[in-house]
Amino acid sequence: MTGELDAQLLLATGRDVLRLEAEAVGALEARLDHSFVEACALLLQCAGRVVVSGMGKSGIIGKKIAATLASTGSPALFLHPAEGSHGDLGMLTRSDCLLALSNSGETAELLAILPVVKRLAVPLIAMTGNPLSTLARSAAVHLNCSVEREACPLNLAPTASTTATLAMGDALAMALLQARGFSADDFALSHPGGSLGKRLLLRVQDVMHRDQALPKVQRETLMRDAVLEMTSKGLGMTAVVDAEDRVLGIFTDGDLRRAFAERQDLWEQPMAVLAHTQPRSIRAEALAAEALALMESHRVGALLVVDDDHKLIGALNMHDLLRAGIV
Repeated sequence: MTGELDAQLLLATGRDVLRLEAEAVGALEARLDHSFVEACALLLQCAGRVVVSGMGKSGIIGKKIAATLASTGSPALFLHPAEGSHGDLGMLTRSDCLLALSNSGETAELLAILPVVKRLAVPLIAMTGNPLSTLARSAAVHLNCSVEREACPLNLAPTASTTATLAMGDALAMALLQARGFSADDFALSHPGGSLGKRLLLRVQDVMHRDQALPKVQRETLMRDAVLEMTSKGLGMTAVVDAEDRVLGIFTDGDLRRAFAERQDLWEQPMAVLAHTQPRSIRAEALAAEALALMESHRVGALLVVDDDHKLIGALNMHDLLRAGIV
């Protein structure tokens, strides 16, 4: 009985937290006004970097906001306000803009660096939960991230307030992304590592087989010789081309199995009879992720790579995409 009651309490608490945090974020939408536009204008005019600062939980949120800004076209870094008073303010230059986070707006470590910020004439954007706070009144622009209450049952632990601040930071970053005309290609340049970077940067020409590793035969090639070509190149298929390497068709392992299921004496049959005459193909400059989408949509395991004259220049299969980390 106790376990059942505990489970109900845990579920009820979790649902309350999610509801309260969703309400806190939802309230921000109606609150966005000219101040948000002014903040965006300051950040767009910033010739240096967006320096984000905050203490405690606000600092953790600030690091995430700085990372999001930096990866979406707005150079940014995080400055720990306590360390700032002990030398790290050297990170801040006159061409920068300071984005300061504090739910109370009275964080001592942030207020301590304000005189230096003013001396450098660095524009200050404050994100607080108190429009009447010292930090809010000291800022060129204030973004109100206040919440009715924290999602904490004790109304103490930063929960709804940090979620709201993070959402406001995301709103700023995405508005700036749109204003800068930041593209998927731009995004890829700052994300070269991991599966995301590979999907955005890797091209078909980077993973395809070419030259001597490329399986190809002529229309008149007999099946027995075509199978030898397929086996030696290890792609599970061979292209069928004319004398100028223009693609005429494709013959795969699947075609081989289906052909033998229908009739037995096939070794002396030419590719002109057995090959598919409309193979799926792709350009070398296409993204490898596009090749994956094409394979999946047409349920094929390999693609031929052709140039503008439909000449064969490469080939790739699903294993190549797996090895490259695209799948």
